[in-house]
Amino acid sequence: MNPPIAFQLLGLHPIDAIVIAVYLLGVTSVGFFVARHVKDLGGFVMPRWFGKSFMLMHSFGTGTHSDQAVGVASKTYSAGLSGIWYQWLWLFSTPFYWIIAPIMRRFRAYTTADVFEARFDRSVAGLFAGVCLIHQSYTMGLILLGSGKIIEATTGSAVRADVAIYMMTVLFMVYGIAGGLAAAIITDFVQGILTVIFSFILLPFILHAVGGIEGMHNSPALDDQMLSLVAPGEIGVFYIVMISLNALVSIVAIPVTMSACGAGRTELDGQIGFTFGTFLKRICTVAWCMTGLAAVVYFAGQAGREEIDPDQIYGLVANDFLPRIAPGLLGLFLASLLAAVMSSCDSMMIAISALFTSNVYRPMVPNRSKGHYVWVARVAAAVVVTGGVVFALTMENVQVGMEVLWKLLAMMGIAFWLGLCWRRTTVVGAWAATLGAFAAWGLTNWPAFIQAVAETPYTQFLQLTWGEGDDLQIYLPWQMLFYLTSGLAAGVFASLVTWPVAEEKLERFYALIRTPVTPGEQVDQPCTLPPATEVPPKRLLLPGTGLEILRPGVRSIGGFLFACALVVGIIVFVAVYVAK
Repeated sequence: MNPPIAFQLLGLHPIDAIVIAVYLLGVTSVGFFVARHVKDLGGFVMPRWFGKSFMLMHSFGTGTHSDQAVGVASKTYSAGLSGIWYQWLWLFSTPFYWIIAPIMRRFRAYTTADVFEARFDRSVAGLFAGVCLIHQSYTMGLILLGSGKIIEATTGSAVRADVAIYMMTVLFMVYGIAGGLAAAIITDFVQGILTVIFSFILLPFILHAVGGIEGMHNSPALDDQMLSLVAPGEIGVFYIVMISLNALVSIVAIPVTMSACGAGRTELDGQIGFTFGTFLKRICTVAWCMTGLAAVVYFAGQAGREEIDPDQIYGLVANDFLPRIAPGLLGLFLASLLAAVMSSCDSMMIAISALFTSNVYRPMVPNRSKGHYVWVARVAAAVVVTGGVVFALTMENVQVGMEVLWKLLAMMGIAFWLGLCWRRTTVVGAWAATLGAFAAWGLTNWPAFIQAVAETPYTQFLQLTWGEGDDLQIYLPWQMLFYLTSGLAAGVFASLVTWPVAEEKLERFYALIRTPVTPGEQVDQPCTLPPATEVPPKRLLLPGTGLEILRPGVRSIGGFLFACALVVGIIVFVAVYVAK
């Protein structure tokens, strides 16, 4: 008996369609259930209700999306094992999450823009909000593009990528706009489990088809360079160092970092969730990479291999294996893919709507009802998502989009770290750091500047490469080093020659960082302490220097070292069992 025509048009077996339908009805119901409990802006954008398990899966789900699997598998398919660094660029910064998480929680903020306003002023908060509006729309566009390509490949082009993008957008908007961040975190628990399934479901089948790890190592399709963790000339040690440093600078400026650290009931909830939810993603990255490597061997010698779009590798592997194994597996794969999309996009949508409503709209239109601001946040969420769809439909490819995202928020990250660690940083210094970094980034992309560099003796040193369209490009790590150092230098210089921030304002800000969160504490306004709170005395690592770096405690040091050991363990595993 043939499946109904509606399912055939989607390239799906009826059982696959039922699996997807059950998942979609479930997450939508959660959104509308939670919506009944959302009474104010704080409840919509930053409910502080959640324990360790929910925070872990929220951090994992928010930070893990299907475009990352697409990007890693795509880069691995074309460049080899070193393509794993397309997501492992954050690996060496992960132990620092253990230290960053309690600081972000102690800010007691709704958004990161609240922190910029508390440290500097409303203009810097507005600058951050503007940069993030572009960044988050672009990020959602990248997620939707990568996922659309997987769906198109998985369904044998029965569902086009652009149609899939529209479908996914409607789905996560429905429950996200209804229930806010609480709905996102609750659904992330289930969606996180499905994302793990999405990451690993293909690996055992394709490994079996190519003879396992040994079969990959013995295949002529994979030479020693394809099985190397570093690729000299493209992804080498300098590349890894610079993208890791850039990642550490950027992480504090990513809007969803605030919810990943701040929606927990306690500081420890955020620490465990943010750090170890992210480590779960690092493990999933290994599965994406191994799937891409095995695909090189699997598709080697097949007719039309040269015409395969690397961005569709993950979907092509799913379409080749899952329907032949058992009905429902392809539906589980697609439901898991949708979970990876929705668990990321819903949190991003809420984070950016919070930025707009709390830091742009409410200052301009004060003294309205709580319900009014909730509805403004919902409308803002819809507008931002629309921008993401536009980016998705116009973006060239996933790899190019990922590289743009690596750079964008580092510009605001410089100002954040300066303001956090150096008391002398001024409002003008924050602006100078951000605009200086953007200017340096623009300069290194300006054809006339690149051509001028090409005519100097430093051409080989700067490793100019040919990009798409036969245009010369400066090697990515050199570009990162240039804009990071330019932004830092501009911020320091401008701060030294401009009027400092008022001492009273600085004391209020740094008091937040020194004061631990107490269970059940209530804060009426972002970045303020509860009434009658006793602020602990300063315990600075470098007293008398103007650097506001707190002396770490035993829990901070122990957790950091344990996370460092996990980083080493993951790298050793890949180097021993996968690399050659």
